[in-house]
Amino acid sequence: MIKLSTPKFLMTIETSIKMGFSVLLENIGESLDPSLEPVLQKNVYKKNNQLTLNMGGSEIPYHNDFLFFMTTKLPNPHYLPEICIKVTLLNFTVTPQGLEDQLLVEVIKVERPELEMQKDNNIISLADCNRQLKDTETRILKLVTEAN
Repeated sequence: MIKLSTPKFLMTIETSIKMGFSVLLENIGESLDPSLEPVLQKNVYKKNNQLTLNMGGSEIPYHNDFLFFMTTKLPNPHYLPEICIKVTLLNFTVTPQGLEDQLLVEVIKVERPELEMQKDNNIISLADCNRQLKDTETRILKLVTEAN
C-alpha cells in the first residue's frame, strides 16, 4: 500500500512489477501522475523471451502476477475519458437497493424490451412536458409583469 506522497513510490511500483506483488495506490485525485502511464496502459512486450515494461526510460522485467489497484476518497470523482479507457472503475458506495434497481433494468431489457422502450418514451415525454411547463410559467410571469 502506497500513496503518491510516499517517497520513492515509483521505485516501489517497479519492484512490485519485477516480483509480481500487488500494489494499492491510495488517495488518488482526479488526475494521475504521468509516470504511471506505462503501468495503466500495460505496455508490455517480449524482449529476450521475457515480458518487459518500459517505465521511465528503463526496461523492467514484468511478472504476470503483478496487479495494480487505485483508490480514492473523492465522493464523486470525474475522470477523463483517457483514464477511464485504461482502467476498470468500481463504485463501492452503491447501496444494495441501487444494485437491485440496476439488475432489474438489465433483466427488463432482456426479457421485456417493449417495456424498456416504453420507459424510454415516457422519459422523453416527461422531459418534453417539463419544458412546456417551464415555457408556460415563463409566459404567465411575463404577462403578469406586463399587466402591472
